[in-house]
Amino acid sequence: MSAVAEVPVNANLPDAATPAWRQRLSTLDRAQRMRLGAGAALLVAAVVAAVVLNRQPDYRVLFSNLSDKDGGAIVAQLSQMNVPYKYTEGGGAILVPTERVHDVRLKLATQGLPKGSVTGFELMENSKFGVTQFQERLNFQRGLEGELTRSIQGLSSVQSARVHLALPNQNGFFREQQKPSASVLLSLYPGRILDRTQIAGIVHLVASSVPELAPSAVSVLDDSGKLLSQSPEAGGNGSGIDAQQVQYVQQLEQQYTRRILDILEPVVGKSNVKAQVTAEVDFSQTELTSEQHRPNLSPDSSAVRSQQVVESSGTQGNPVPTGVPGATSNQPPQPSAAPINGANPAPTAANTQQGAQGTGAKRESITNYEVDKTVRVTRAGGGSGSIKRITAAVVVNYQPGTDAKGAPTPKALTPEQVEQMTALVRETIGFNKERGDSVNLMNTPFLVDATPATDLPLWKQPEMIELAKSFAWPVGMVLFALLVLLGLVRPALRTPKAQPAAAVLPAGSQVDALEAENPERPALPPPVKAVDLPATPEQLRLEEARVLAKENPVAVANILKTWVNGE
Repeated sequence: MSAVAEVPVNANLPDAATPAWRQRLSTLDRAQRMRLGAGAALLVAAVVAAVVLNRQPDYRVLFSNLSDKDGGAIVAQLSQMNVPYKYTEGGGAILVPTERVHDVRLKLATQGLPKGSVTGFELMENSKFGVTQFQERLNFQRGLEGELTRSIQGLSSVQSARVHLALPNQNGFFREQQKPSASVLLSLYPGRILDRTQIAGIVHLVASSVPELAPSAVSVLDDSGKLLSQSPEAGGNGSGIDAQQVQYVQQLEQQYTRRILDILEPVVGKSNVKAQVTAEVDFSQTELTSEQHRPNLSPDSSAVRSQQVVESSGTQGNPVPTGVPGATSNQPPQPSAAPINGANPAPTAANTQQGAQGTGAKRESITNYEVDKTVRVTRAGGGSGSIKRITAAVVVNYQPGTDAKGAPTPKALTPEQVEQMTALVRETIGFNKERGDSVNLMNTPFLVDATPATDLPLWKQPEMIELAKSFAWPVGMVLFALLVLLGLVRPALRTPKAQPAAAVLPAGSQVDALEAENPERPALPPPVKAVDLPATPEQLRLEEARVLAKENPVAVANILKTWVNGE
């Protein structure tokens, strides 16, 4: 009796010490391994792409509104610093990663970037040897213009500015010295304007920065060539519309409208009253000068402006004594006195005697009096303006009520209520009949829009759209990974079908079937199970081979080994 060697039932079974994933991989055929490799490669590529794209840094603005010169210098410096950057549309701003914005700004600041298109007093720091006095004065003027330009550009409404200074040379003759002057050209942002106070601030800024520069010598223009500043001689009486005056009128109308609503809303309801007020304001300035002359007053109540007295005396030979000798004729001459009003004095004995003596004395007196007059100057219409007329239009809705059946029905106000509300409005706005004010109050039902407000669907709301965009990439990557796993990796890792075992028949027999309940035959239809039909010889031999393989697998293995060895 020959010895029988024991061998494994399936020679392709892996060793038990081999890892499970390698055992599973060894059981795959070539096509399954290719699908598995392709799926793994796609999955790894998707993961790498997701990681790389998610790690892309967020960019923020480093500098904006740069000139081409500063932009080129900053880009060159960023390239040397190995800092990634990119531009916005139009190249108006330079973007760098968010975490490096402040670091890059500080480093560029140490190098003097951005320098800006305007150069200030830093021109004086780079003075060369042998600079003439004219060049030094020119550099100082350029530096002063640049500093003023930077200060003006700091205003929120000014996009760019340019300052021109005219600084004449001063000589030794004080009367021949010329005063400096300045011109400012402004370019404003779209939709912005400068009011009168801002323009005056720019004028005084320039005038205060240049010695002996008067505000009247500063001209401010916009980019369209319109003169914004006005000289003091003009007095602000330009024919153009002042934005500050228009704003004052709007504020006045809004104030009156708010007063009307505040007084009527507690009575009729918040949404049941509408009001509009129109105010006519006179901003003209009137100056009245009057000069009055009163009649001449008495000398005692008049003011003497000037007085001139001329006296002359002379003798006509030796005077001959006349008169009756005695004490009466032996009196000294009396001093002559002329009244202020120039009236002739009454004749006295002394005067008669003196005239009779013929001394030749003469006296002239000229007195000038001030002319009485009154000068009165009246100015009306200040900067805030005076109200010429106010008109108010008020609409009041019907009040809620019920009809005879109890159904809700709006009802009109009674004439007494309308009159009371009109009186309230008049008192609120300060009604003045002599000024021509007008108040019109109307009671009418308001038209209610019956169309309900349609809300946007959830998928059309901007918040949901932004949220969907933020989750689109992660969700797409997850779906792609699932598609790769389910479409390529999972079929490749699926457990292969059991390999059929060959049945061993007695010597001289042939193995015609595999160990399976229903063997698959590619070219033949599946066998039909018929209970009543008798078993064929082929089926009997297959059944005997199955029984032998189950009861004595060692014998079947030895038979297969013998066949393989060619014995």
